[in-house]
Amino acid sequence: QVQLVESGGGEVQIGGSLTLSCAPSETVFGVGPWTWYRQAPGKLRELVASIGGDNVPKYSDSVKGRFTISRDTVKKLTFLQMNNLNPEDTAVYYCHAGALEYYRNDQLARLHDLWGQGTQVTVSS
Repeated sequence: QVQLVESGGGEVQIGGSLTLSCAPSETVFGVGPWTWYRQAPGKLRELVASIGGDNVPKYSDSVKGRFTISRDTVKKLTFLQMNNLNPEDTAVYYCHAGALEYYRNDQLARLHDLWGQGTQVTVSS
């Protein structure tokens, strides 16, 4: 079954930058809309940024002006560029795709509500 694979997490110092990426585990016909969430220890999962077919990005107030979500419609993946990171950004980040289409046995199949495995982002002082 097709899965979403995340990469790019790690540890940075305050003010640093990281770029997360999320891509299907195999070639797909289409995927989206994309959303990035994060979950800090002891807190609920929160929406960080999203982008759909209109390519209009949306952001939570806490990351607006610092994070940039984008999508590569050819490679069928998404990026989350994170700048000016602070300790409050420390969390596990998850990508989400609302739907995904792929070919299996010469037929177009569709999956809904896919999540990445999560990647840890740690911002230290």
